[in-house]
Amino acid sequence: MSRLAVVIPTLNAAAGLPAALASLSPAQRLGYLGPVIVSDGGSSDATLDIARKAGCAIVTGAQGRGAQLAAGAGAARGQITADDWLMFVHADTVMQPGWAREAKAFMARHAGRDRAGYFRFALDDMSPAARRLEAAVRLRCQLFALPYGDQALVINAGFYDRLGGYKPMPLFEDVDLVRRITRARLEPLHSAAVTSAAKFRAEGYGRRSRRNLVLLARYFMGADPGRLAAAYRR
Repeated sequence: MSRLAVVIPTLNAAAGLPAALASLSPAQRLGYLGPVIVSDGGSSDATLDIARKAGCAIVTGAQGRGAQLAAGAGAARGQITADDWLMFVHADTVMQPGWAREAKAFMARHAGRDRAGYFRFALDDMSPAARRLEAAVRLRCQLFALPYGDQALVINAGFYDRLGGYKPMPLFEDVDLVRRITRARLEPLHSAAVTSAAKFRAEGYGRRSRRNLVLLARYFMGADPGRLAAAYRR
């Protein structure tokens, strides 16, 4: 049976990390969960204590999601084979019950193949605005095969290596990798990856969604990811 190594990039993620880690336990019960790597970018809260108590391997390095994902994958690849799989999950994302059986079936179905899968985007918010955003993300994925990192990517480890993995980009590292995977090798999964809606509630769904769309358009037009990341943080 192939194993699944999980990489979680963190930065002051103490609030959400316990739930994210707990949601991985079904894969452990099914007997195929490999190492869980927390790749930290300089947390000053209890993130690393939580990771240690949960038995995670820890990688520390420079802040930046692309670099952290790459570092975490590098650490995981030292513990799994090319026939195993990697899953990248954000620290504020909780996998919905049922994901582990679906992922196991996906991995078995595509054993030894260059394939990747992603989960259904969902928010921990029952508001109509949250449902509209979820619908917009479904449409984006259907039309453009463009899932984001908060949808949890599952990818064959050897395929990840051949693609060159995540690049140390400060923003849109997820889009960059998905475009290299290509639609033909990317499969949507039914289970949900439930992400925190805190940032959307704080900034406003409409405002944050419009800003993200503008940044994505600028990225596709060739804008520097560093400048886009600075605009994203403002």
